[in-house]
Amino acid sequence: MRSLWLLLALGLLALCHVQASEEIDDIESLDDLDDIDENEEEYLRLLEEKAKIKDVERENEIANKLASVRHNLINPVVEVDPCETMPCGAGRICQMKDNETPECVCIPECPDELDTRRHVCTNANETWSSDCAVYQQRCWCDSGDERCSNPDNAHMHIDYYGSCHEPRKCGEEDMKDFPRRMRDWLFNVMRDLAERDELTEHYMQMELEAETNHSRRWSNAAVWKWCDLDGDTDRSVSRHELFPIRAPLVSLEHCIAPFLESCDSNNDHRITLVEWGACLELDADDLIERCDEVQRSQPHLLG
Repeated sequence: MRSLWLLLALGLLALCHVQASEEIDDIESLDDLDDIDENEEEYLRLLEEKAKIKDVERENEIANKLASVRHNLINPVVEVDPCETMPCGAGRICQMKDNETPECVCIPECPDELDTRRHVCTNANETWSSDCAVYQQRCWCDSGDERCSNPDNAHMHIDYYGSCHEPRKCGEEDMKDFPRRMRDWLFNVMRDLAERDELTEHYMQMELEAETNHSRRWSNAAVWKWCDLDGDTDRSVSRHELFPIRAPLVSLEHCIAPFLESCDSNNDHRITLVEWGACLELDADDLIERCDEVQRSQPHLLG
C-alpha cells in the first residue's frame, strides 16, 4: 500500500514539474510583465513571486488529487448484488426484475437425476426424482403456474429420502424401546460431530461433560439436538423443523414417525422442551437447566 502511494505521488509531482517548466518558459508573454522596467532585479523579483504563487497552486492541486485517491482506496465503491441479501426458500431463486428489483421465482430447472438414491418420498406417498423436483413443483402450485400437476402439491413436503415403500408397522414392544435407541442415536451423532470439530465451543464442552459424566450424557445430547432443530429460536420445534431428524431415519427406523407424533402431547403441531424430555424419558427440570446454560452462553441460539 505504501509503495502504491509513493508511485502515485511521484507521478503527480513529475506531471506538475513539466507543467511548471512550460509556465516559466512562457512567463515573458504574460500581460502584467509588458510594462516592467528593464531593471533585471525587479524582473527577477516578480518572476520569483509568480513562481511562488504557482507552487502553492500546484501543491494544493497535488494535495487534492492525493486526498481523492486515498479516499477511493479506503472507501471503494462496491456494487452489492441485491439477490445476495434476499432469501427465497426451497424451490426458488432470486432474479432481478427489469434489472431493478430483486424477486423470488420458481427454480427454472432441476438436474436430471438418474441415481435412485436421489429419490425422495413425499407425504402423499409419491416418489419424486429429487428434492429439487419436489420443491420446484410445490413452488409452481403455490404460484399458480400452469406446470403444476396437482393443486394439492402446494402443501407437499418430503417425508423421507429414498423411494416410497410400504412402511413397517411399529409394534408396541418396538415403541417401548425406541426412546432408549433415540437417546443412543442422539449421543452418537453429537460425539461424531465433536470428533470432527463441527460443534460450537459450548456444545463441545457439553459433549466432553457427557463423555465423563454419564448422568449428563442423555440430557446434554437431547438439549443439543433440540436447540439445533429450533431454527426460529421460539423455544419450540415445529413439525417442519423436525424434518432434518425425521427424513434420514424413516427408512431405517420404522418407529421414528409415530415416536415424534407422540411427542406432541397436546397435538398443537409443536414440541416443547418439556415434551421432548418426556418423549425421551428424561427429567424435564434437568433439560431446562441445560437449556438455560445454552441460552446464557449462546443467546442467539434460543432468542
